[in-house]
Amino acid sequence: MESEQNKNFFEKSYDRIADYVRRNPRRSAIYTAAIVLFLLGFFVPVEAPHVSLSGEPIFSDGPAWLTNSLITTVLVDLIIIVMALAATVRMKEIPGRWQNLIEAMLEYLYGLSESVAGREARRFFPWVVTIFLLVIISNWSGLIPGVGSVGFYHESAGDHALASEAQLAMADGKLILAEPAAAVGAEEGHAKFVPLLRAPSADLNMTFALAIVTMVMVQVWGVRALGAGYFGKFFNFRGEGFMRYVNGFVGILELVSEFSRVIAFGFRLFGNIFAGEIVLATMAFLITFWLPIPFYVLEIFVGFVQAMVFMMLALVFFSMATISHGHEHGH
Repeated sequence: MESEQNKNFFEKSYDRIADYVRRNPRRSAIYTAAIVLFLLGFFVPVEAPHVSLSGEPIFSDGPAWLTNSLITTVLVDLIIIVMALAATVRMKEIPGRWQNLIEAMLEYLYGLSESVAGREARRFFPWVVTIFLLVIISNWSGLIPGVGSVGFYHESAGDHALASEAQLAMADGKLILAEPAAAVGAEEGHAKFVPLLRAPSADLNMTFALAIVTMVMVQVWGVRALGAGYFGKFFNFRGEGFMRYVNGFVGILELVSEFSRVIAFGFRLFGNIFAGEIVLATMAFLITFWLPIPFYVLEIFVGFVQAMVFMMLALVFFSMATISHGHEHGH
């Protein structure tokens, strides 16, 4: 009796599924593909996450400066230039979709800048909006399929690895370096994977270069606004008695803080983007399909937030540099 009930249950379930497939063939195909991909994710082999703190040279015998992150940076620059040309070459009073999108974005960013820098926003805006576009496109470039995962293998230089595994031995009364056979066999056929493209924000060189340029411009804006008096906040020995030494110590702290901002700028951007890449690669390593999707969406949001943070901090530092030390304390 129980077996007949189970048989009827399965038959009814099969009939319902078959009827749903006949009525909704397209949706059924999507659901079936999703389930198949999810199951395949447990069996499709994926290489271990590729970890590198800086860009890697594209050619094993080529120049060391021609790295995958540099190539991606050039592509990001070209994207920004093409975006600007596409929005401005044929400007109309009644804007098209692209011109309307760019104008809306710039209007929002300018309003945000004006709320921070006031009338000075007009002067700083070209710099900060360029920083924003460069950072956000760099952040999102690492999410494009193929970036960081498509590349080629370089034969690793065995000399360094063999030297590190060499052992000391005595031969004819002399002390020599002997290369163990195990080390030689391990190096044969070993190759290193190098991605063709790499997100610029996941390269310490790029983030620190951008941080240094930003902080140099902070000093430039300060000197333009206050002249040589700008450096008074770093070397301030005014006052009488003990306060003279206190002001001098505070000035030294101000100088140290300028350098610390470079480190904070560089590591904040690099750390967030690099960590996101590692998380995505790890999730894909565990289950190839579907599991990385929530983290992928999260990284889109993180990339936007980091670009906005970098832009706003740069704008705040630009504004602070143009305020005299005495005026700042007066407020």
